[in-house]
Amino acid sequence: MSIQRLHTEKRYSEIVIHNGTVYLAGQLADDYAGDIRQQTRETLANIDRLLAEAGSDKSKILGLTIFLRDMADYAAMNEEWDAWVAEGAAPARACVEARLYDPRVRVEMTLTAAL
Repeated sequence: MSIQRLHTEKRYSEIVIHNGTVYLAGQLADDYAGDIRQQTRETLANIDRLLAEAGSDKSKILGLTIFLRDMADYAAMNEEWDAWVAEGAAPARACVEARLYDPRVRVEMTLTAAL
């Protein structure tokens, strides 16, 4: 079975597709100056775009991990998530507080989805 890698850089690929499964690297907002709501919306929009490129969509997400800079943002992030997640297709999910690579980043998400 072949492995397809898209948007590959030296250290990572944005998308890896193997055996009917899509893996996305950690996704961030485009503008780190925004609040948690804006950063969450932008992160989810990037996920939508990459899943579409891979031939999948949010209704096929199997598992997702959310990294928050501060758990105080949990409720606001969840409001954006709840408005976005496909009805009846909530994935297995974890959310943890983490020190992210840039102090302006409030949220990062990584996921696995079916094709």
